[in-house]
Amino acid sequence: MKDRKFNFSGTIAFIIALLVLVVFVPINLIVSYYDKQYDMTPAHKYSFSKTTEELLDKTSDKQIDLFYLYPMEEFRKYPEFLPLYHTLTQLDERENIKLTAFLPDENAALANELNPDGLLNVENGDIFVRCGDISKRIDHNKIFQTTSDGTFQYAGEELIAAAIETCTSGSLPTIYFLQGHGESSINDSYEIYANQLKANNYDVQELNLSETKAIPSNARILYLAGPKKDITDDEKKMLEDYLNAGGSLSMLLAPCDTEGRFDNIEDILGMFGIIMDYNIVTETSAANQLQDKDYEQNENFMRVEYPAATGDFTEDLTSELNVLVENGQYIPGIAGTRSFAKTEVGFANAANVEVSPIIRNISTADANGENKYTTKSTPMGGDATTKAEAKKLSERQLDYGYYALDRITNAKLIVTGSTDIIDKDAIAPSLSATQMLVTFSNTWLYDSDISMGIGNKMNSYDSMTFSDASHAKRILASIIIIPIALALVGVAVWLKRRHA
Repeated sequence: MKDRKFNFSGTIAFIIALLVLVVFVPINLIVSYYDKQYDMTPAHKYSFSKTTEELLDKTSDKQIDLFYLYPMEEFRKYPEFLPLYHTLTQLDERENIKLTAFLPDENAALANELNPDGLLNVENGDIFVRCGDISKRIDHNKIFQTTSDGTFQYAGEELIAAAIETCTSGSLPTIYFLQGHGESSINDSYEIYANQLKANNYDVQELNLSETKAIPSNARILYLAGPKKDITDDEKKMLEDYLNAGGSLSMLLAPCDTEGRFDNIEDILGMFGIIMDYNIVTETSAANQLQDKDYEQNENFMRVEYPAATGDFTEDLTSELNVLVENGQYIPGIAGTRSFAKTEVGFANAANVEVSPIIRNISTADANGENKYTTKSTPMGGDATTKAEAKKLSERQLDYGYYALDRITNAKLIVTGSTDIIDKDAIAPSLSATQMLVTFSNTWLYDSDISMGIGNKMNSYDSMTFSDASHAKRILASIIIIPIALALVGVAVWLKRRHA
């Protein structure tokens, strides 16, 4: 009996086509109705991480207002910015989150509401997160970033999640300026600098530890700026406990003419292997002197450099600043400063501490072409021992500032020898780079923008490396030519046997 051929013509083909319509058309309608999207990117650029989902679930009982200072329809023109579009729209789908998109020039009243004190530099593309009385601005320049190697990264989810966490917590990260040791008030001498900190999403307060007897739990950075006398034993103990718990401390220890040493402050510095000199440093070379606030050349105002950390050091506080200095945007100077040094012999926690200078005097070539230091060290404060040591420091390489990191506790310290860099009565354009360094250092001490651990998201590309042209041909043959050849053989076999 002759075998019957089976094909898909006629009635069978019609039935199969009908089944396809019956099955796939409803599926297509259902998918279209729910507008379901699938994020197939390796970094999940268009969907939330588990950390963000958990945060949003935890704060679902909080009413959150989200403001995007640009029209949403503009995303159609810039597909590379779609990750932000999906972040904003997914947040807006939450019942407790309301998204408002607008241009500041077109709705000045709302823009002023978000920036009532006028301290923030509000621009198109910025994002504001607000919960109750707490609001936080996200600079549009931070949302999309380009690394030094040209990689385009999306940081929006990290920044917005961190802002939501901050605003729903009830308070901004707070910087406290310690009082009670003869320091100037932030409402007077340091008002301009305090406003700069506020513009960077910090709250700024004063704190007298002798009165409070404790460091507040919301303290993210402590400042000891221009003390005229030593801290007490109790204050030293509180600061030690704070640092051992991973706290951050910025000390601006300007020269002061007092009797005796600051033993407790020296002990805090000693935790990080730093020695404080009891002196005031001036510049004897006119070539290295800078202008004061009255634009007069002044021996107290001197040119400096910002050395980069070397060796196994992991922290980098000066590279970006040096680029800005080289481009002429800032002047590298300091005024009214004392010097510091590193402990020459090992200290108790030396194996766990990374410490490096961030501000240093510069040398000048003499008539013979030899580089020499022309700074003068004059004793100020301290005792007979420190006076003798201070006299030895003239015409030597000196450090005016350090950073230090305890790798075990994550305690961080910035110490500089001047308050003129933040004092409105002394600050001058010639000090702009060092003031910027101190400002930048706050982000290193505590960065409220990056606290969720989500990280930046970027495109992922697969690549192949060939040793030579022959290697490339073999690989291409294996992945392209051979499969095509096999497919052609299969077609040929089918054509030959299709009527068998």
